[in-house]
Amino acid sequence: MPRTEDPRKLPEAPSLKTILDTILADVREEVAVAKSAKPLSEIRAMLADAPPTRDFAEALSSQFCLIAEIKKRSPSVGPMREENVNEAAAAYSASPIVKAVSILTNQRHFGMSIHDLAAIRSTIPHPVLRKDFFVDEYQIHEARAYGADAILLMANVLETSKLATFHALALDLGMECLFEVHTLDEIATLPAKARVVGINSRKFKSQTGFAGLAGSSEKDFSLELAAFELVGHLPTGAIRVAESGITPANLKSVSEKFEAALVGTSLLRDPRGIRACLSDFESAIAH
Repeated sequence: MPRTEDPRKLPEAPSLKTILDTILADVREEVAVAKSAKPLSEIRAMLADAPPTRDFAEALSSQFCLIAEIKKRSPSVGPMREENVNEAAAAYSASPIVKAVSILTNQRHFGMSIHDLAAIRSTIPHPVLRKDFFVDEYQIHEARAYGADAILLMANVLETSKLATFHALALDLGMECLFEVHTLDEIATLPAKARVVGINSRKFKSQTGFAGLAGSSEKDFSLELAAFELVGHLPTGAIRVAESGITPANLKSVSEKFEAALVGTSLLRDPRGIRACLSDFESAIAH
């Protein structure tokens, strides 16, 4: 009997441009434009007026918690619910399980900018992670100048030497780094002093076609939750963060192996509202 392929399953196609390739090309173009509009010298001058950093790693250290995310859309599932996005900062500030906030600053693909980060940071008590695709030291200076307390460094984007260089610069500027990995090989590239490491279950190497699921209520085939099994290979002593695909239903099992979970889409797309979804996460942790 001939084998029937699931028509929704996206085949590997290394020759095709991936969504990550597309995003990175756009980011490099955007950084070039930003440098032209506001040179690094001007960004550095802004550092003196930046708010003092809040300790990102310390905030995640006391008990299992959430890094709650704010974004307006994503390539994998499309737009978030506008009312949830608008209420996110207030809801996260009031929640006992949210200890840090992640803000996407990639305007083209996620709908928000570094200016949104600055505005939101001034209204919340938690450390703020600038979540973006870092490819240039300019972005790191920019992150601190606009109030970020931590930045995301992706091991599938940066080579080993760049991870170390960017980490050192972030620390010099008073920020922490969340290192993101997907595989054992990527774990091996992490700097020796990495304090916060996340495993992302999202398969960024999927071809651009997974964005065709945007807005769909069907399963997100860009997720591979088995990636969380790599947790035992993370550096000893590091704060371990689970990223992508986290729901109240699987939170309890995640909390047994990780110190924190980065959650965005579940909260921002819940039709009941963001506070109702947060309540589900709070109950899942309590029980």
